[in-house]
Amino acid sequence: MKELRAIILAAGKGTRMKSDLPKVLHPVCGRPMLSYVLKAVQSAGSLTSYVVVGHEAEKVQKILGEGVEPVLQKELLGTADAVRRVEGFLKDFRGDVLVLCGDTPLLKAETLKALVKKHRQTGASCTVLTAVVGNPSGYGRILRTTDGQAIAIREDKDLLESERSILEINVGVYCFKNESLLKTLPLVKMNPKKKEFYLTDVVEIMAARNLKIETMETDSPQEGWGINTQAELASAAAVLRQRILQKFMLDGISIVDPATTFIDADVKIGRGTLIKPFTVIEENVVIGKDCVIGPFAHFRPGTKIGNNVEIGNFTEVSRSTIGDQSFMKHFSFLGDTVAGREVNIGAGVVTANFDGKEKHLTRLGDGAFIGSDSILVAPVKIGKQAVTGAGCVVAKEKTLPDHHVMVGVPGKIIGKRKI
Repeated sequence: MKELRAIILAAGKGTRMKSDLPKVLHPVCGRPMLSYVLKAVQSAGSLTSYVVVGHEAEKVQKILGEGVEPVLQKELLGTADAVRRVEGFLKDFRGDVLVLCGDTPLLKAETLKALVKKHRQTGASCTVLTAVVGNPSGYGRILRTTDGQAIAIREDKDLLESERSILEINVGVYCFKNESLLKTLPLVKMNPKKKEFYLTDVVEIMAARNLKIETMETDSPQEGWGINTQAELASAAAVLRQRILQKFMLDGISIVDPATTFIDADVKIGRGTLIKPFTVIEENVVIGKDCVIGPFAHFRPGTKIGNNVEIGNFTEVSRSTIGDQSFMKHFSFLGDTVAGREVNIGAGVVTANFDGKEKHLTRLGDGAFIGSDSILVAPVKIGKQAVTGAGCVVAKEKTLPDHHVMVGVPGKIIGKRKI
């Protein structure tokens, strides 16, 4: 089996985003869009990936993980020039190379695997991912001979009038034999209109040299969406969110109303859990089995919820751990909190975790009962089976011992809990 590598083009400014953040770093469902592309190529079999960076290169490089090599494109002279920046890494490579853009977060690993499989089965020098759409305006078109052989990709701005009716578009994903790619790249000339070197010209050059060109049509054109505006970013997020929700429902999680449920990538939810409407679950949240969540619940990153936990309406949990069989049914906030098993958190409870400079930890022991409207001014520690009365304010650095009761403002210990 030939080795597979990938080149991801991520050097552009993304001026239409109208943002100081590099385009490929804009978050989609909690993750930078570039991270979706990296994950897809890795899942497709690429052990080494090259990310061509340019605008704000240092920021982009920070999210690159193991097996990913940043390659600098100092001048933004087009996609073919971007691929040329990687030539030095590929000169002794004898495998296949995927080339795709870093602003396509909807692209699936399964599609890339199918593209590579067809490329290798047919022995093509280049295999291009295509789609047939109703409105191809703005996209490059696939030009074919009368017998259907692909011979070129023509950018929209360069189309002849007779070519504008073509509905088959270039999705912007290619699989090349590396030797063919390296021999053809030097032959690409600068486009006189854009003053850039187009990677799409490689296809026409290869065809003219009688190198085999293949295509694979995807039945999901949205996979190739390149994100260029904030509106397109929101559209991509909506698609990804539906994929996330669909997967959870197939795994046995009940989601009452997917239209009003927002779950980011990298969230884990146990089987049998019920998610009620208007719930927001951000990235890196773990929720156990058989929980009841929402409505109007908000889980922020770093939160871990045990099994058989109920988190009800108008609640927020941030960077906190809540143990099995605990309850927090309404109007409460837990931030930077570690709560044990069978903890009852009453209505209106707030952990005041931020002192203006730093955030501090609150600890709630197993079986603790936190009365309605209690305010816990972190850092504090509430012991096992301990109780705070309604409206109690537990001052910072206070400890309520196991089985004891605290009431008042400020809170004072009045004795042991009667069980």
